[in-house]
Amino acid sequence: MIEARFRLDRALQRGLQSSRGGDPAFQLEVDLKLPGRGVSALFGPSGCGKTTLLRCLAGLEPAAQGRLVVDGQAWHDHAGQWPPHRRAVGLVFQEASLFEHLDVQGNIAFGWRRVPAAERRITVQQAAEWLDLGPLLGRRVTGLSGGERQRVAIARALATSPRLLLLDEPLAALDAARKAEILPCLERLHRELALPIVLVSHAADEVARLADHLVLMRDGRVQAEGPATELFARPNLPLPQGEDVGVLLHARIAEIDAHWHLARLQGCDPTAGPALWTRDPGLPVGHEVRLRVLARDVSVATEAPRASSVQNQLPAIVDAIADDTHPGLVLVRLRVGAAPLLARLTRRAAHALGLAPGSAVWALVKSVALLD
Repeated sequence: MIEARFRLDRALQRGLQSSRGGDPAFQLEVDLKLPGRGVSALFGPSGCGKTTLLRCLAGLEPAAQGRLVVDGQAWHDHAGQWPPHRRAVGLVFQEASLFEHLDVQGNIAFGWRRVPAAERRITVQQAAEWLDLGPLLGRRVTGLSGGERQRVAIARALATSPRLLLLDEPLAALDAARKAEILPCLERLHRELALPIVLVSHAADEVARLADHLVLMRDGRVQAEGPATELFARPNLPLPQGEDVGVLLHARIAEIDAHWHLARLQGCDPTAGPALWTRDPGLPVGHEVRLRVLARDVSVATEAPRASSVQNQLPAIVDAIADDTHPGLVLVRLRVGAAPLLARLTRRAAHALGLAPGSAVWALVKSVALLD
């Protein structure tokens, strides 16, 4: 468990803004409890305080007031604060800052050598394996792609055997191909390491793919926090998702239809989630997956369609109706058993169907996106 309570007033930091830029009137005031394992995402628009909060966790904001307790150990409280070098933190910024005179192995080993021998829990080889860097260990970093450089930077941070890994928009400077190169490695860290990871991002697709816990920030404050599955399903939250608004679900491969090359996905708790058919992803029965159902891919009917190309037709209950970003649209939250779905409808369609909380309807799910 990570307990973080910080207050930082830029107006009180004379001279800081002239050297680092930013809004001199900015104030950060947060009170959080983050899980001790998995990925916690700090999510929100640029300038909302995500990176400032990350710097507070790393000990890089000495003027911050408050309290930080990591796994029962106080790193920052009324008695004082540990400097950055005493905190067992691995920190990776948006731009990978590698040592150009060293090869990949030398860069990773640099972090490892800085840790006292008695405190080393991760070897250079393990860090390289987790980031799929084995074939690159002898390469000079000057010839690496952006995605490869970021993987080296993350491996170097892991080689310090951190108790907390902080990632400040590690994918923001990468194109789609390089993101596709590094995302599977981040997912592997998420699955295999009993380590809390705090990820800064303003990209909904990254957060949906990686986050277990979500912290929505705006203007230096926390608007909402909680399990990512719950917050993505709340239509009244101003999540900056745009066209990608939708729910996040956890499921398992329950059945393979080899004849039609389809797979049936079932909620990990069979009583809590819908059964959804999608194309066969080539995973074995029982394999757990994370999936997204976008609101634009869900339609609503008041009667079960008798003939439709939509294979996923699920009885549902209207749970809530909220305004969307355009006055002609609404977001309708549905419940299929205990699982949520969101549907983006025109306001006129919702009115014509007579939708209201408690209405019994059919959810027509046209597409499901598997994230892992």
